[in-house]
Amino acid sequence: MYQQMIFVNLATNDVAASRKFFTELGYSINPQFSTDDCSCVVISDTIIAMLLSKQRYADFTKKEIADSTKTSEVLICLSAESREKVDELVEKAVAAGGTANEDVQDQGFMYGRSFEDLDGHSWEVVWMDPAAVQG
Repeated sequence: MYQQMIFVNLATNDVAASRKFFTELGYSINPQFSTDDCSCVVISDTIIAMLLSKQRYADFTKKEIADSTKTSEVLICLSAESREKVDELVEKAVAAGGTANEDVQDQGFMYGRSFEDLDGHSWEVVWMDPAAVQG
């Protein structure tokens, strides 16, 4: 059965620093699709973050590239297998140089936190109780 994938393309000021940041979060880099201008971060079998230098990103759009430290261009939300894994990923992001958003979303059946990466892109991490999802 075909599994659809998502490739999130993000402009970065420093590809090498962003590559280091995401590997410190525990993700791997696919060297086949990485260059000095681009880093292919493997988040899962079906989720890939393409971290592109602003020059390379501009090859794919005629629009102005957002300054993600001042403008929200996307909210990326990743699932986590537990509340503890939510906290673990956010803590890793902060240790690697990211910034945690102090607002914790805790509704009992759902728990989430968020962080900004080195370029100010917003990443949310959410756990949902499987029993609540099943209805």
